Amino acid sequence: MSNQIETQVDVSLTERNRLSALFRIVLVVPMVIFVASFATTQFNSNSTAWATGFFTLPVLLSIVFRQAYPSYLLAFNEALLSLQTRLDVYLLVLTDEYPSIEENDIVSVTFPEVDPKALNRYLPLIKWFLAIPLYVVGFVYIAYAFFLTLCAWISVVSTGNYPEWCAEGVVGTIAYWNRVVGYALLLVTDEYPTFSL
Repeated sequence: MSNQIETQVDVSLTERNRLSALFRIVLVVPMVIFVASFATTQFNSNSTAWATGFFTLPVLLSIVFRQAYPSYLLAFNEALLSLQTRLDVYLLVLTDEYPSIEENDIVSVTFPEVDPKALNRYLPLIKWFLAIPLYVVGFVYIAYAFFLTLCAWISVVSTGNYPEWCAEGVVGTIAYWNRVVGYALLLVTDEYPTFSL
């Protein structure tokens, strides 16, 4: 069994709501604002600093100095990644169901069993560097998923059907990025993610 974050999406392929797909960019705005509220922005006179909503630094410090992964940080990070994934699935036209702020049956993000004693306590200090090739490949996958989403959006708006070949690539890209985030930011595994979708 893989020691990575697993992502499963129940994609609606037929009988799609063409009108909601047409205006998806507008319909998703309230949910984008909600998810963005978990990100921290700090402005001061000399610089602008952005931080993700994930708790990365406290987890890194906990693993390095205490060899522990606090359960409340794990629960928050898992819930936030799941919420972000539900938003992505809706925005990328994989489903017509508006993203729920609670768990649902359409999107499942499953974290591996996290044993902080089994994690290398010093690897979190360099995971961001080791993940650079993953980021490069991931940006190529984002471009690929954008092209597939554009094709799928045209298909949904014109015929009401989502092509299966598009769904596989877009869901694969979401799953890929969840694995990368789990490795490099959330630090739930020391297993290097594969480059495949």
